[in-house]
Amino acid sequence: MPLDPTNKCSRCLESTCCTYTTEAIGTPRSKADFDHLLWQISHAGVEIYKDSSGWYLLVNGRCEHLREGGLCAIYDRRPQVCRDYDNAWCEFDEPAAKHFALHFRNYDELLTYCKKRFSRWGS
Repeated sequence: MPLDPTNKCSRCLESTCCTYTTEAIGTPRSKADFDHLLWQISHAGVEIYKDSSGWYLLVNGRCEHLREGGLCAIYDRRPQVCRDYDNAWCEFDEPAAKHFALHFRNYDELLTYCKKRFSRWGS
């Protein structure tokens, strides 16, 4: 069966799109901006990435309404953001991380970047 948006979700057994959320953040420029990001990424499940459209917080966390097998337990009354989701391209097609220009999974990775970006980071 050819893969298209009408049958894609039923073939995605991991329901990847329902296991994290992303939130656009302003482009960090100053040491204070990056210090704030270090605080955010210090929390469990929080990552930060930059792609061609900007900077984002990525919060790993499975939707509480996701059933075994990947179905939504509240499908008929799901939030509008879920209703508006367009799966014409999704992580079933290709991992989003393939397009990350920068990706920080933890405090140490971001701190290393900060030290390279700001020559006087620790001063």
